[in-house]
Amino acid sequence: MPRFELGSYVEAFVLWLLQVAGGLLDGIGAVVTVVVDGLTAVFTGPPWWVWLVILVVVALLVRGAGFAVFTLVGFALVSSFDLWQETMETLGLVLVAALIATAIGVPLGIWAARSKAVGTALRPLLDLMQTTPVFVYLIPAVFFFGIGVVPGVVATTIFSIPPAVRLTELGIRGVDPEVVEAAHAFGAHPRQILREVQLPMALPSIMAGINQVIMLALSMVVVAGLAGAEGLGSVVVSAVTNLDIAGGFEGGLAVVIVAIFLDRFTSALADRPDSSLLSKLRKRRGAAAPAAAPTEAPARSTDTAAVPVAG
Repeated sequence: MPRFELGSYVEAFVLWLLQVAGGLLDGIGAVVTVVVDGLTAVFTGPPWWVWLVILVVVALLVRGAGFAVFTLVGFALVSSFDLWQETMETLGLVLVAALIATAIGVPLGIWAARSKAVGTALRPLLDLMQTTPVFVYLIPAVFFFGIGVVPGVVATTIFSIPPAVRLTELGIRGVDPEVVEAAHAFGAHPRQILREVQLPMALPSIMAGINQVIMLALSMVVVAGLAGAEGLGSVVVSAVTNLDIAGGFEGGLAVVIVAIFLDRFTSALADRPDSSLLSKLRKRRGAAAPAAAPTEAPARSTDTAAVPVAG
């Protein structure tokens, strides 16, 4: 059987895209570089203890004393490893990639939930994005953007998009249809229903998707380090290259601490007050339930009173 040269067609497409959209790719690379460098400068500009205090206060406000203690101990340990600079560089890269992936994935998930055809079309593409080996993303990313932080951000973003799409679609499709019908009965506009009913009710699922986006982005840290991105990925790559067990363990532990912090932080953001329209709908349903009880009670009391008379 003759060999089907699919890879050569893909290579030709990549070369054509580089020729046609070279200026656009350069612009994207410049913007991503500026954003990542700016965010990294914000994280690394003040002394490490200033950001440590800020992170502890945020943890205390978001989840309480236990999370604050973990944040204090964890990031103080990172500082004791002399990895604060690298940790903040990794945090900047992960946040930029996660924000881009969320900004793309959540709208696509909403679109897929509102259109069955879109959901069907996106499903095989998302399967391909999730099952493609992560190192494969680096080939076109490095080819388009060269060595540095940009290919790491691009590869991380592409790899992290599917959970945001899938869990947003799942959350919106799982909203109680009766609540949506009640919102229609209130005269709400479809956009208002989406904004004030469907999205708040689907928020736990959406936040779970964003949580998975961040976790996948952190799992790409080492891969980004192979592409030349600074941060903990480069620390781990250097440790593997030099067989440095101590350096590899400390770099990996720093990644774990950042992952746990971001995981607990994003999961806490799902607990937020209901929107005004959703609150009204829930109050209306709650008031309707007790109102039905008195209408059934007299009928039952009449029937039970009739039993002795019949005897």
